[in-house]
Amino acid sequence: MIPVSHGIALDESELEERFIRASGPGGQNVNKVATAVQLRFDVGRSRSLPPAVRTRLIALAGKRVAADGVLVITAQRFRTQRRNRADALERLVALVRKAAQPPKPRRPTQPTPGARRQRLANKRHRSEIKQQRKRKPFLLHDQ
Repeated sequence: MIPVSHGIALDESELEERFIRASGPGGQNVNKVATAVQLRFDVGRSRSLPPAVRTRLIALAGKRVAADGVLVITAQRFRTQRRNRADALERLVALVRKAAQPPKPRRPTQPTPGARRQRLANKRHRSEIKQQRKRKPFLLHDQ
């Protein structure tokens, strides 16, 4: 079990790792060794996560979650498989930890009376400027 936060731990059997060839630095090694890691976690079928955390995790992960509900994290920052595995796991735990925090409820507020007065004064000022731009009708004066 991988501890995430109090009450939440990920079961290691729910994680799947695939090793792929990484791009970037590594010289000749890049063409021979699969050092990049694709960590797959089936969010939709996970028994480790409460339903509320599961829905928040899917929303947070965005396009990293496939249509079938599998979260894919690719780690290829480092040149060794071991460090990339640790990086992918860290990123997954951080994402789940962030999803585990319930969102702070928004309290609706109203503009202050001073802010209302300021807004209306700005509107009046803009209106006056626009009125001055209008063409004045041409008037003939009797002489």
